[in-house]
Amino acid sequence: MSTWETFLLGGIAGSTIFLGLPMARIRGLRLGIRAAMTAIATGILIFLLWDVLTNGVEPVEVPLDAHHWGTFAYRAALLAGGFTVGLMSLVYYDWWLKCRRKSPLIGPGAAALEEFEHRVAEHISPAQRLALLIATGIGLHNFGEGLAIGQSAASDQIALAVVLIIGFGLHNATEGFGVTGPLAADDHHPSWGFLGLLGLIGGGPTFLGTVLGYAWVSEALQVLFFALAAGSILYVVMELVSVCRRFSMPTLVTWMILLGIVLGFGTDFVLSAVGA
Repeated sequence: MSTWETFLLGGIAGSTIFLGLPMARIRGLRLGIRAAMTAIATGILIFLLWDVLTNGVEPVEVPLDAHHWGTFAYRAALLAGGFTVGLMSLVYYDWWLKCRRKSPLIGPGAAALEEFEHRVAEHISPAQRLALLIATGIGLHNFGEGLAIGQSAASDQIALAVVLIIGFGLHNATEGFGVTGPLAADDHHPSWGFLGLLGLIGGGPTFLGTVLGYAWVSEALQVLFFALAAGSILYVVMELVSVCRRFSMPTLVTWMILLGIVLGFGTDFVLSAVGA
């Protein structure tokens, strides 16, 4: 497989996230359907949290089993640090936004900055901001998957690389639906441009990871990005659970969360069945 063929297939694997995004354009949905879509997205993200933690922990356990203490300590620090940064950076960012809303801005340029924030608030709803956070977490996860594709191709494991591309492509299509979950319960109508931005944030890193993984094999880098993804996805899951509670439909929401988890594991089992 040539370099450009590897990059092309990595791009295709990332682009399948766009398949689920048009669901956000459907309007007039009943409250139960909107709750179901949000809950399914929550279930998919819960699965992804397990998936990225599994992929992040595995390279840490290898040197531990081999009693390579230095390598283990280094990768364990990357795992813990990346997870902490991925989670707490979003927590503090949310806290910072709330503080800015309560405290008036002062100093040079304050009026212009307030006007800019007002215009952003008019065009981006809370559900769209949550969708951006979901896409960011998925993007970090997909960067790690892209690294696996590129490293497999660079190591001449062509069959494995092709299987990963097919499997991750299917996986990303499911993730696209996860991004649109909060938007289904939103009164704002997302534009095609905004959906395209979500697709680039969530799927584009698959291509970038493929390029970097093909040029540079690094398990430590994989650990770091999977840890960052796990932290950010955990924060998003907590936010989505809060949204699900507002629907006051615990039975429906719980069943749909379960369905989302099953869908996530289903795509993972497909990867396992074909030997990935």
